[in-house]
Amino acid sequence: MTERARLSARIAAIAESATLKVDAKAKALQAEGRPVISYAAGEPDFATPEHIVEAALAATRDPKNYRYTPAAGLPELREAIAAKTARDSGLEASASQVVVTNGGKQAVYQAFQVLLDPGDEVLVPAPYWTTYPEAIKLAGGTQVDVFAGSDQGYLVTVEQLEAARTERTKVLLFVSPSNPTGAVYPPEQVKAIGEWALEHGIWVVADEIYQNLTYGALDSGVGSAAPRAVSIVEAVPGLADQTILVNGVAKTYAMTGWRLGWMVGPADVIKGAANLQSHLSSNVSNISQRAAIAALAGPQEPVEAMRQAFDRRRRLIVDELSKIDGMIVPVPEGAFYVYPDVTGLLGREWGGVTPTTSLELADLVLEQAEVAAVPGEAFGPSGFLRFSYALGDEPLLEGVQRLQRLFG
Repeated sequence: MTERARLSARIAAIAESATLKVDAKAKALQAEGRPVISYAAGEPDFATPEHIVEAALAATRDPKNYRYTPAAGLPELREAIAAKTARDSGLEASASQVVVTNGGKQAVYQAFQVLLDPGDEVLVPAPYWTTYPEAIKLAGGTQVDVFAGSDQGYLVTVEQLEAARTERTKVLLFVSPSNPTGAVYPPEQVKAIGEWALEHGIWVVADEIYQNLTYGALDSGVGSAAPRAVSIVEAVPGLADQTILVNGVAKTYAMTGWRLGWMVGPADVIKGAANLQSHLSSNVSNISQRAAIAALAGPQEPVEAMRQAFDRRRRLIVDELSKIDGMIVPVPEGAFYVYPDVTGLLGREWGGVTPTTSLELADLVLEQAEVAAVPGEAFGPSGFLRFSYALGDEPLLEGVQRLQRLFG
């Protein structure tokens, strides 16, 4: 008998999440007693707002939550998501066009599963979040990178997308605000890209997980009114029939561990996603679903308080990183990441080491400055580092000061 591989080829080919890998390494070093400051994980350091926790506690005492519920989600949560989508994305969708998922990652996975056949191409603006390539590969799709560097503010153009389009192009991935760059597309550019996709019959998977975390210009005050991250379906309403919106409560409401996301789209693709989920995981935890209802329908003041804290930290980290000769630091307008171009630090000796890639540079700063950042190789081309500023003010400043001393 021919010896068979222990793992299927598709599973063996999956790359470990680079952000989680770096964060795990940082935590292991911390457990050994080293004072590592980690900017790796995209996770708010705030507690989940109290009214959301109280709703979850109440849900644990209600026997109706002890049983299976519809795979696509609780009807009242799907209604709340539809209302949130109308409010923030400008799309009037019915509850039947919503599937509640185990976090945003499952929504991303299912979006590509329902759209792609082997050989279909997905245009992926780079830099990109580490999970997208694996979800595309698992669906049999082919990723086509469209890179925009710091000189473009990490924003791709219609001309770049058109140059990458082929007869096999089926989907455009659109993310604004962006992980890892924090870039937010201006409304006119969103409209131009949406009209291009509509003209060519290209599906859009729009990840809007950070849409409520946007900030004003640096010369405005902390907490000042921020420009909205305009949804592509609001900019081009005709695109709604070929767009899947992905979102969740993790980032806006400091609920990463609650594992509650969703997808919104045309009825036929949502039905397909619901069928898939009925076999994949069935319903999301009813406790998390009840908590999410409280998050979406309850007081939003805690969200604004967290947004203002992120804005303050954003200003601090941009200002301090910009003091390092060799770093180019585009100002992020959303999410909670800064993505400096560090090519000016490569090829130079630091502490007896001469890094030539951002991967080597990330290893250097972890070993010599005890600072954990994620290298650009995790998100596309080398030459960048991602810093999450979703950590406390004091460690945020201390970590950057360590880098200033290392590269001073």
